[in-house]
Amino acid sequence: MVGVLANLGAAGGAAVITVTFIHPIDTVKTRMQVSGTKGARNYSELGLIGTISTVGREEGIGAFWKGIPAAWMREASYTSFRLGLYKPLKVAFGADKPDSPFIMKFLAGGASGGLGSIVGNPFDILKTKMMAAEGAGVGLVQTTTEIYKNSGILGFYRGIDANILRAIVNNGTKMACYDTSKNAIKKYVGLKEGVALQGAASFVAGFFMTCTVAPFDICRTRLMNQPADKPKIYKTIFDTFFKIAYNEGPLALWKGFIPMWARIAPTTTLQLLLFEQFTKLLGIKAV
Repeated sequence: MVGVLANLGAAGGAAVITVTFIHPIDTVKTRMQVSGTKGARNYSELGLIGTISTVGREEGIGAFWKGIPAAWMREASYTSFRLGLYKPLKVAFGADKPDSPFIMKFLAGGASGGLGSIVGNPFDILKTKMMAAEGAGVGLVQTTTEIYKNSGILGFYRGIDANILRAIVNNGTKMACYDTSKNAIKKYVGLKEGVALQGAASFVAGFFMTCTVAPFDICRTRLMNQPADKPKIYKTIFDTFFKIAYNEGPLALWKGFIPMWARIAPTTTLQLLLFEQFTKLLGIKAV
């Protein structure tokens, strides 16, 4: 139990530090993902550079850190679980050996991610709404009050189905690819345990994560960003998948892919590097 708690603490600390630096990329990605929805500017037409330029010029540099308090709370809850529970669940799934099947590592990562998404969903809602808000934006307390007033407690669990599925795919891919590529790099490239090995394995995991999780991510963003006081455009994750693909084309499911990759690759690398270093200081093995 002490080891599990130490893992959770190390994971949460690594995640909060990481998101502070990566949050501006997440804001740009979110703006591009909500493009095409009713009342939202079409940032996809502006492209990555155009979106960054427009947001910076019209809303100021601080706009790139909109929603950062909610992001800190989200990482302290969600990521604590999805990283901190991976090793215990990997042992429970019998996937703690270097030659364990990839699918078992995926299932262990998916299970820890799914549990984490349930805990972190309210903060995910808050973060998404705050990042997507154009102009002056609104604060954490005002956003929380508005959601509760219009939708009650259930408003904080809007998009929970999409979030759980996204988290299962996200964390399953991330942890299984990280674990597998780390062992492969050790074996075939000859890198020893250390920052170089962790960084290389994290970069590989980040690429595959972006490919698999992008459609789930945009559906989650659309579901969570719907106005609380107006009729819903999207009902479930499957409804969202269909409507985006039908109305905007199948490739729209990967809208915001470049900023998402630009966010995931360094996030995964820095997060896992910090996590492994923190657990090393605590005298426990992380992954």
